[in-house]
Amino acid sequence: MTTHVDLAAKAAAFAGLHSPSAPLALANAWDVASARIVAAAGAPAVATTSAGVAWSLGSPDGDALARDRALDLIARVVAAVPVPVTADIEGGFGADPAAVGETVTGVLDAGAVGINIEDGHRDPAEQIERLAAARAAADAAGVPLYINARIDTYLRGFGEDATRLDDTLARAAAYLRAGATGVFVPGVLDPATVAELAKGIDAPLNILLGPDAPTVAAFGALGVSRVSLGSWVAEAAYAVVRRAAEELLSEGTYGALAHSLPYGELNDLLKD
Repeated sequence: MTTHVDLAAKAAAFAGLHSPSAPLALANAWDVASARIVAAAGAPAVATTSAGVAWSLGSPDGDALARDRALDLIARVVAAVPVPVTADIEGGFGADPAAVGETVTGVLDAGAVGINIEDGHRDPAEQIERLAAARAAADAAGVPLYINARIDTYLRGFGEDATRLDDTLARAAAYLRAGATGVFVPGVLDPATVAELAKGIDAPLNILLGPDAPTVAAFGALGVSRVSLGSWVAEAAYAVVRRAAEELLSEGTYGALAHSLPYGELNDLLKD
């Protein structure tokens, strides 16, 4: 049985994986099978994607998934892999800071040692309170939970172009003071901007990658400590489903299945 003492050690080890010299590269999983595939590939940690998790459970992304279902999935993933797990909990699965604290307690009980929590359209002052509640819940459990504070200024195009960098840096500083461990800024790939973010944020910087992004090493050279694929992997998997279905129904052929994972290999990955 995993104790909070065990979680504390695992959380410290997970935090130690963040370094620009060898950025932590996360191919986000959304269920037990994808988590085991990622771990079997040699990943030192597994991260969940909130979008992929929601889709796999029949919900849209964006605070629509019930908290108990999300926590159940986190527990299943943690139990399935031997490496630390960090869970994307969207906005915290709670209407107020107290509810966010309850979510974090549930995350720790599920065995995860990190979370992503996003500000989205929330006012930064409100997000500060939510992050502080998350940190307080982790502190009460005696676990140095890695809180990755997602800032959506670039992803959602908040504010003016000329002031977006300064706004992002100001949010990052405030979120770190509130108890965040690292900062996640999706939606930006421009090397000069990424370098400014890495220079201006006094914590590990996480960037969201995609098909046209530079290499992991290139971002490490800019000061990035962590890179994620987010929902891209789940989107790619579901794209195969659509291509296979459309090809089968329109052409009667099966070329979309040419690069499938062998049945036996996948089945073996799921054997205890």
